[in-house]
This record gives sequence, structure tokens and C-alpha cells, in this order.
Amino acid sequence: MTFQTYSLFVLSIIMIYFGRVENKLNLLQLQDDIDKLKADFNSSHSDVADGRPIFTERLSNWTERNEKRIILSQIVSMYLKILENTDKSKAHVRNISEELYTLKASLSDGSKKMEDLKNLTELKMNDLKIQRKAVNELFSVLQKLGDTTNSHRRRRRQCRC
Repeated sequence: MTFQTYSLFVLSIIMIYFGRVENKLNLLQLQDDIDKLKADFNSSHSDVADGRPIFTERLSNWTERNEKRIILSQIVSMYLKILENTDKSKAHVRNISEELYTLKASLSDGSKKMEDLKNLTELKMNDLKIQRKAVNELFSVLQKLGDTTNSHRRRRRQCRC
């Protein structure tokens, strides 16, 4: 599968996942617009097939709906960054951008969550002050973890009946 196919696949997953296919999105038109965008980027170049996919492989690691919203919000933002420097006078670029901006608006909570995760990884855990604060919050964190674990178990029991 080529990069073009992967790009279309990822965009299709995003659009289908958020229910925009049935009533608001013309996938055939979007596919045509994406084909034109591929030509603009010369994405049939041989180096595109080298290596692994950029987005689709990462999507398979995210299984829960809320998890997918986080990663999809980041992917949509990355596509919008790509399109920032393209010729906006081209209709296909405007169409794709509009669809992505609409999707981004429905995914707005994901960016904040992704930022929280990034900030957590940047905490200096060897800092004594950070360690003290973390230890001070440990009981509350374990309580919250217990709450989510218990609600998950209850859902499982209800499904088995």
C-alpha cells in the first residue's frame, strides 16, 4: 500500500469514525480532492513507499473511543499544518481544509489531553519538591484509579448477565 492509499485510509477513518460520511461528507469528492493534493505534493515519488506508515500504524494502538479522539485530534492538526503552506486558491485545498477544520472543532478536547500527557512526561521526577507533591497526592490518585477500575468491573458483570 502506498502513502497515498494510507493518507486516504487515515482520512476516511477519521471521517467515518465521527459520523460525517452519511450526511455531510461526499467521500468521492474528497477522494478526488486528495488525489489532486497528492499530485501537488508529488506523493508518487519513490521515497514515499520507504519505511512504515506515518499515521495508520499508530491508530491501531488506540482502541477506546476517547483514546482515539486524542490521537485523531493530533493527526487532524498535523494535516492542517501541512495544508497551511499550500496554495489556498486551489479549490481542492480549500475543500480538504474546511473538512479538517470542521473535524478539528469536534475533537477540541483531545489537544488539551495530549498536552497534559506531554507535560507529565516532562516532570522532573528526581526533583524533591515534585516528589513531595506527588507523594502528597498518592492517596487521591489511587482512589481515582480504584473508582475507574470498579466501574469497569461493574460494566463487565452487567454484560455477562
